[in-house]
Amino acid sequence: MEFTTGARLEVRITPADVGKRVSVRRLTDACDRPARFTDAVGVLTSWDAGELRLTRRNGEVVRIAESAVVAAKVVPAAPARRRGPAASAAELTRVAARGWPPVVSERLGEWTLRASDGFTSRANSVLPTGDPGLPLDAALERVTRWYGERGLPALVQVATGAQDGGEALAAELDARGWEARRAALLQVGELAPVADAVSAGPGGAAVELARTVSAAWFSLYSRAGELTPAARTVLEGGPSVWLATVPGPDGAPAAIGRCVVDGRWAGFAAVEVAPDQRRRGLARAVMAALADRALAEGASAAYLQVEPDNAPALSLYAALGFTTHHAYHYRYRRTEE
Repeated sequence: MEFTTGARLEVRITPADVGKRVSVRRLTDACDRPARFTDAVGVLTSWDAGELRLTRRNGEVVRIAESAVVAAKVVPAAPARRRGPAASAAELTRVAARGWPPVVSERLGEWTLRASDGFTSRANSVLPTGDPGLPLDAALERVTRWYGERGLPALVQVATGAQDGGEALAAELDARGWEARRAALLQVGELAPVADAVSAGPGGAAVELARTVSAAWFSLYSRAGELTPAARTVLEGGPSVWLATVPGPDGAPAAIGRCVVDGRWAGFAAVEVAPDQRRRGLARAVMAALADRALAEGASAAYLQVEPDNAPALSLYAALGFTTHHAYHYRYRRTEE
C-alpha cells in the first residue's frame, strides 16, 4: 500500500515494485548520536516480513526495516556499461556462490561447507577460498564428518587455471586419494551483446519471466526429479533471481532459463530447450530476455557454467561472446562410493 509520511516525504513504492531500481530514505537511530536520514539506491530484491532488501550495483545487500522507511521511489535504471567483464577468480567465485545458495552452510576457516539435500554438486560441496584454519588432513576429516552427518558424500570444488592456489590443492587431494569428477568451465562475457541477441524462431519467441519456480518450469530442468524444498531454495535464492519460460504449443515449456543479478554481474543457468523444440533459437531468446532484465537492473557483465563436452551450448555461448575464465571440478574419496 502506498502511504504518505509527511508533507514532502512520501513512500511511493510497494512490494509490487520488487525487481525495480529504487531510492529509499530511512531514519537511523543510534544510542550514541541523534537519529539521522540515510539514503540507499539499488534493486529492490525482496519485501517480506517487514523488511526491504536492496542490492547495490557492487553486489552489496542492504536490509532496511519497513518501519524505518520515510521516503522511497522508483528511479531510472543505471546506464548499462558495455565494457569487458575483467574480474579476478576470487570475485567470480564469491558471485557464483551467492547466485546458487545452499540450504545450509558452515564456515571452516576460509572454506565454506554447503549442503542442500543433494540437489546439485555446487550446492552440496566445499568451496575452498583460502585457509581452512586447520591442517589439511584435519580439515578433510571435519569435512567428511560434516557431510556424513547429512547423508551426503564429501565433495570439494576445486578451481584450476585461476591462479588462486587451486592446482596446489588439487595436488594435495591427489596425494590423499581424492579423485576428480564432473569438470565444468566458468565463462564470462559482456551482458549487452546477449541482450541484443534476436531469436531465430518464427515470429520471435514470447518469453515469460517470473520470480518463483513453477512445476512446469522445473519439469524441463535437466536435473529435474521432485521439486523439493531444497531445490526451490537453491533455484529461487540469490540477490535478484528471474526464471524465464517460453510456453510450448501443448502448454508445457518449450524452453526455460534462470538468471541472478548481483551488482554488475548477471549469472545464467538452467538454460534448457525441449528436444522437439530445438534449433529454433529458443535458448538465445531466453538468454536475451533475461539479459535485458539484468541490464535494466544495472548489470553489465555475465557469467555461466558449462560442461566442457556440451558442444551445442559452447557454440551458442561463443557466438554470444563468452570466453572461459577458469575451470573447476569436484574431488571425492573413492572409498565413499
